[in-house]
Amino acid sequence: MGLLKGSLTFSRYRVKGELPAEFRPFFDRQIKKYAFRDLTASAEEQAFGWTCLENPLDTAFEGGRYCAGDFFYFSLRLDRKSVPPALLRLKCLEEERKSLKDSGRKRLFREQAREIKERVFLHLLTKAHPVPSFYDVCWSVPGGWLLVGSHADRVFEIFEDLFKITFNARLTACLPWDPEHLDRKTAAALTVLGGGSFLEPARGSAEKTDPALLAREFMTWLWFKSEERDGTVSLPGQVDVRLTFEKRVVLESGEGEYSETVSCQGLHADLREGKAAIREGKKVREARLRLERDSDRWEFTLKADRFQFQSMKLPQTGGLDEEGVENEGGILERIGLVETGLRTMDDLFAFFLKRRLSSQWAAEEIPRVKAWLKG
Repeated sequence: MGLLKGSLTFSRYRVKGELPAEFRPFFDRQIKKYAFRDLTASAEEQAFGWTCLENPLDTAFEGGRYCAGDFFYFSLRLDRKSVPPALLRLKCLEEERKSLKDSGRKRLFREQAREIKERVFLHLLTKAHPVPSFYDVCWSVPGGWLLVGSHADRVFEIFEDLFKITFNARLTACLPWDPEHLDRKTAAALTVLGGGSFLEPARGSAEKTDPALLAREFMTWLWFKSEERDGTVSLPGQVDVRLTFEKRVVLESGEGEYSETVSCQGLHADLREGKAAIREGKKVREARLRLERDSDRWEFTLKADRFQFQSMKLPQTGGLDEEGVENEGGILERIGLVETGLRTMDDLFAFFLKRRLSSQWAAEEIPRVKAWLKG
């Protein structure tokens, strides 16, 4: 994820469950209990566990360097072994030839060939060197949220299961359209949208709103806002923020094998092709954005369907100590900047959703969006 330095790629979770009042001793005990164990001399294909974020070789968490303020940070280490198919086939042929020579037979039975393949595979797997992957984790215990440095479902499955076993807590995706984060009236009003068009007034529908489509509408609306008033958006009760679409915009319509995708490239995404695609019913699935608030600037790729952030560049901080390792103040500063950026994007979504569900959408927003598309 790059929590200590560099850019960050992550997904967000909510942490559910009652945690002990004396949390730090509990965390210290549990993180060590489920720390990573080496896979080198094993015939297992994968191994996983927790490691120290600052030093991936530290699985004993010596010195307790895993928290700053109320934030706990560590890594999931996932090691995988594999046997190249070509190598497996070659070694199996060698063993089959040897078996035929020793037995004096011309052919092997199917069961014999299967046993040879299994034996050779386990032998090669035991000798194979595991390939490690590391996924940074940042957990706000009082805030009840968590970031993990991955977008991959296979990593999520392992991470969620291990987290539950370790801390007796459940993880759910943190999404701004989750009814849990909306007031009852707004959550109920989402059904009004149904499967209707982004550029047409809502007429009401018994069909449940697809969150992914709603998120893509939000991204499409952000593109429009980025070219209106020089990208300045006035959030109610807050400072103005400024949005810029940069470098790449991906639009899509349909699902699965019936989906159609348009990718647009450009420094400021001044992209006639993209706007034409919106007129045809496509919506923005992902885009590279620049967000400015006060004197701070964030750059990131936002993936709409799961509200995931990729390659997020934070405003400059001064958190490096003399040895080049982030000190506690620097870590807290970076986490604070991540929080501010995420909160601003959540606030923008809430602002969009309020307008999308109001009479202002048909009376004001739709005409302006249509005029923008023609421009």
